[in-house]
Amino acid sequence: MRITGISTHVVGTPWRNLTYVQVHTDEGITGVGETRMLGRTDALLGYLREAEANHIAGSDPFAVEDLVRRMKYGDYGRAGEIVMSGIACVEMACWDIKGKALGVPVWQLLGGKVTDKVKAYANGWYTVERTPEAFHKAAGAVVERGYRALKLDPFGTGHFELDHAETLRSLALVEAVRDAIGPETELLVEMHGRFSPATAVRLAGELERFQPSWLEEPVPPENLKALAKVAEKTRLPIATGERIHDRIEFRELFEAQAADIIQPDLGHIGGIGETRKLAATAETHYVLVAPHNVGGSVLTAASLQLAGCTPNFKILEHFNDFADAEIKKVVKGAPQVVDGYFQLSHEPGLGVELDTDAAAEFPQQQARFDLWAEGWEKRNPSGGNPSGERGA
Repeated sequence: MRITGISTHVVGTPWRNLTYVQVHTDEGITGVGETRMLGRTDALLGYLREAEANHIAGSDPFAVEDLVRRMKYGDYGRAGEIVMSGIACVEMACWDIKGKALGVPVWQLLGGKVTDKVKAYANGWYTVERTPEAFHKAAGAVVERGYRALKLDPFGTGHFELDHAETLRSLALVEAVRDAIGPETELLVEMHGRFSPATAVRLAGELERFQPSWLEEPVPPENLKALAKVAEKTRLPIATGERIHDRIEFRELFEAQAADIIQPDLGHIGGIGETRKLAATAETHYVLVAPHNVGGSVLTAASLQLAGCTPNFKILEHFNDFADAEIKKVVKGAPQVVDGYFQLSHEPGLGVELDTDAAAEFPQQQARFDLWAEGWEKRNPSGGNPSGERGA
C-alpha cells in the first residue's frame, strides 16, 4: 500500500479554524487527521503542500515511524509548531488507515486497552457575562448535561499581576462555580500562562479552599524554572504542556519535577505515536497525562485512542458540546460524552469519518483568539470582515 496524496479541509469559526487532512492510498483506504491552529492555518497548509511532494506521496502508510522521522528531520531545520502540527495530521491519518486495513481500533495496535471509558471535562461553557450569577447558571447547565468535571479561566485579562479588585472578582467566579457544581464534581482552574510566579503562588493559596484538581499553566510556558518555583510553593497539582511541541522538550520539565499532569496536544506534538512515547516517559516520573484538546471530533477520537491504552491517562478535555457545537456534524461517528465519560470505540482505525460536504458549510475564517482582549471568554471576536469569512 502506498500514499497517493493528501487533501485538506478547513472548518472555520470566528475563534478557531480546524484543519482536517485526508491521506489517500492506492488501495482506496483513506485516513483522516486534524489539528487546530491559531493564526497560522495558511502556514500549515503551505507546509503540507511542500511535505506532500517531499515526504508523503509514495510513502507506506504502515511505516508511520519512518514517515514521521523523515518529516521531522528530513528538511534539516528545527521542527516547530507548524511542522509538528502537519506531522500530527498525517500521522493520525496513517494510524487510521492502518487500523482500517487490519480491522482493529488504533488502541489495539498500541498495546491494547486498559480502560473502557474515559472521563471528560467540559471547556468552552462560560461564554457568558463575567459575573458570579452568569457563571453559576452556566456551570449548573454543564452538570445537568452529565459532566463530572469542568474547567475555567476566571482571571479576565490578567497579565503578570492581578490587582485586589480583580482578584476578588475572579475568586467570586470560582466560588460561584464550585457552589453550582457541588463538592463531588471536579473543578479545574486554568491560568493560560498569565502570571508571575509570585502572583500565581498568591492566587493558588486563595484557590485552595475550592479544591481544584489542578492549576494549569500558572506562568508563561517558556521558563520552566519559574514553573518549578510555583510547584514548590503550592499544594495544588500543576498541569502544563499544551504549548510544548516536541516530546524531547518535556525532559527538562520532568527533571525539574515542575508538573504533576502534562497536557500535550496530539495535534501539535506530532500525533498519536509521539504522545504515546511521551506518556510512557511521564509514567516513569509518576506524572499523569491529560491532553489539551481544543480541536474537533477527529482530534478527540485520536486522543481517545491514546487514552484507551495509557495507564497514566487522567481525563480528556472537550469543547464541542458548548463551543461551536454545530461543527460536530462534519465528522461521522463523532465521540459523545454520556454521564461524564467517553466510551472507548471498537470501530476500526480512529472510528470516525470526515463528511467533506458538511465541512464545506463552514468555510475558513479570519479566526482570532486573543487572551488579552476584554471579553475573550465569549469566544466571539469582532472587527475586520463583519461576516468573519476570508476574502477571495
